[in-house]
Parts: sequence; C-alpha cells; structure tokens
Amino acid sequence: MTHKTTSYQQDLINSLKDPNEAAAYLNAAIEEGDRSVFLLALRNVAEAHGGMGVLAEKSHLSRENLYRMLSQQGNPEIKSLYALLQAMGLRLAIEPKNRSTAVFDHQPSQ
Repeated sequence: MTHKTTSYQQDLINSLKDPNEAAAYLNAAIEEGDRSVFLLALRNVAEAHGGMGVLAEKSHLSRENLYRMLSQQGNPEIKSLYALLQAMGLRLAIEPKNRSTAVFDHQPSQ
C-alpha cells in the first residue's frame, strides 16, 4: 500500500481554495500586525486562486504590478488590494476592535 504525501505548502494552497478558509487565514495574518506576514498570506491565497496570471486578468491589474505589490517590500494601494480581493471572491471589511463597543449606549441629540 502506497501513501501519497503532500507538502505543507500544497495542503495549505488546497485549503485556501475555500473562501472561508482564505478569509480566516488572511484575518489571522492581519492580526499579526506585520505587513510582510500579511503579504505572504495574500501571495498564498493568490496562488490558491490560480496564480498571478489568472488574477491579473480577473482584477484588471498587470501581472507585474501584482508581483510587485505582493513582494516582501510591497506596499499595495487600497484600490489594488480591493481589486485583488474581489478577483479572489473576497472583500475587505472593517470591524470594531472590541465587539462590545459596537453597541451604542447614547441617545441622539434632540
């Protein structure tokens, strides 16, 4: 009986094809607070969604621009990040840091 083995990277890329897994992975990377960690996570999700060539076409960004923005020194503009996330079936969302502060206790001024 032979066992097929896959590398961690292959398993990761396969799991990131699921939008829920990709979103959780990117959110965890953001929580790290390190831009290079987030960009690495974004590169992995991009690979899971067909790679730079496919995403360049879907996002209407050049392939070179995608490679540059996702490099370790990358600094993507918000509109480029938004286009890339859209091409991967994801979206950017903002949430309160502390969910309990999401409930407003004040009454509107009269």
